[in-house]
Amino acid sequence: MLTSFKSSSSSSEDATTTTTDNPPPLCLASSSAATSASHHLRRLLFTAANFVSQSNFTAAQNLLSILSLNSSPHGDSTERLVHLFTKALSERINRQQHNPTAETVATWTTNEMTTSNSTVFTSSVCKEQFLFRTKNNNSDFESCYYLWLNQLTPFIRFGHLTANQAILDATETNDNGALHILDLDISQGLQWPPLMQALAERSSNPNSPPPSLRITGCGRDVTGLNRTGDRLTRFADSLGLQFQFHTLVIVEEDLAGLLLQIRLLALSAVQGETIAVNCVHFLHKIFNDDGDMIGHFLSAIKSLNPRIVTMAEREANHGDHSFLNRFSEAVDHYMAIFDSLEATLPPNSRERLTLEQRWFGKEILDVVAAEATERKQRHRRFEIWEEMMKRFGFVNVPIGSFALSQAKLLLRLHYPSEGYNLQFLNNSLFLGWQNRLLFSVSSWK
Repeated sequence: MLTSFKSSSSSSEDATTTTTDNPPPLCLASSSAATSASHHLRRLLFTAANFVSQSNFTAAQNLLSILSLNSSPHGDSTERLVHLFTKALSERINRQQHNPTAETVATWTTNEMTTSNSTVFTSSVCKEQFLFRTKNNNSDFESCYYLWLNQLTPFIRFGHLTANQAILDATETNDNGALHILDLDISQGLQWPPLMQALAERSSNPNSPPPSLRITGCGRDVTGLNRTGDRLTRFADSLGLQFQFHTLVIVEEDLAGLLLQIRLLALSAVQGETIAVNCVHFLHKIFNDDGDMIGHFLSAIKSLNPRIVTMAEREANHGDHSFLNRFSEAVDHYMAIFDSLEATLPPNSRERLTLEQRWFGKEILDVVAAEATERKQRHRRFEIWEEMMKRFGFVNVPIGSFALSQAKLLLRLHYPSEGYNLQFLNNSLFLGWQNRLLFSVSSWK
């Protein structure tokens, strides 16, 4: 399948009384003190966040001015991280002072992206994707960055391949060979070609019925969904695989409509068809503060009587009610991600700068600056999802040993850095960087 596609620190009296308009930069130049300097920047960042939580905006802004002078989108991983969190804290202050700047990552990273002539593309594939959109006046750069993330990091492919293997394992004894996958966030459909190839190979077994696949792909853009369906249909035709694709458009904030569509799917299920539900990087989007939305949603999924439900999520509590807890979780989580990018991509990588600023920067802005219904990044750790799934009648299905071997092969062939690691915990598979778990994949029925 792999080869087919390619806390906060104590307050400082000095910080509360400083009134200098242009605070001097910190003396961080000594290479021998690099680690100490990074810790100092992080400590100042947490102190600034603490001031923001106390609505002591004057003290916070003084510290943020110092942090801004001593961080950079072109520095090491810590400087890049601090640069983005500094901007996100500034935006939170603006919003709390009822002076929203209406800034997005696309605007508050414009200077970094357009004035940097020293960055170069490190992947010919990524360069071609970017130039194609530029040449054709295609403004959908978000999909381009998604492809870069899939190409340059294991984060997306780890979730896709592990979930695919869980589906294949669960449907190995599928009586009539008919499989219906409900993909709740299909995006560009990158997950499915390897699974389709594996299903097509099953047709070579004379003792098994010819497999057929139906995918219901969910998303917010009907045009994008149709393009994804067309690509998958062409690929299925090349394999000789019986295939159908249906779209299910999710209207923003219309959970009731989505629940109705899911229940209608249960009523219209084809007799003998095995149903799999794919929740890869999706469930956190509907985890509201009260938890009732996710409860209604899981009940609707259960009504489909699926053979398997696959779930991939971040290992971070970005949905915590407490701003400081959420901030601390985010700093640790994104520090590990930025460290992994630093270890695997050169400092002048155009793709690295873009992913940090435009992809992860967007997430950081949301976690730090947004509140209530505005906040979209509501990631929760595995133990919270485990408790939630069991509460609504789901039983954990252990991830198989082949999925673990496949994930090891993925890292060894495509992301050969010693920093990435895999752990098998609670019948589920986790991907981490150094000593920090970053993503989990689990399966349920």
